[in-house]
Amino acid sequence: MELLNELLPILLYILGIVLLIVLIVLSWKLIQTVDRCNLLLDDIEKKSSSLNGIFHIIDTVTDAVSGVTYHLVDTITSAISHLFQKREKEKEDLSWETTEKK
Repeated sequence: MELLNELLPILLYILGIVLLIVLIVLSWKLIQTVDRCNLLLDDIEKKSSSLNGIFHIIDTVTDAVSGVTYHLVDTITSAISHLFQKREKEKEDLSWETTEKK
């Protein structure tokens, strides 16, 4: 029993030291991994900011095409609407003339 009382604290101290060393190594590896991720993210941020000009040009072109398309559709719709209004007016005039003749 006396041997167990002397051996158990020594065993616990050794296991604690091993655990502390493992935690230090894992923390060091984690810090290195985070540093590499930060470098990678900084590089991605630089590259994406260089593409902002292209995205702005694409956005401007898209807005211009959309405006032209809207104007074209509005013009065609107006022309068709005018055409149908003229036909309805002509039909009304014809129906008015036929009722006057009777």
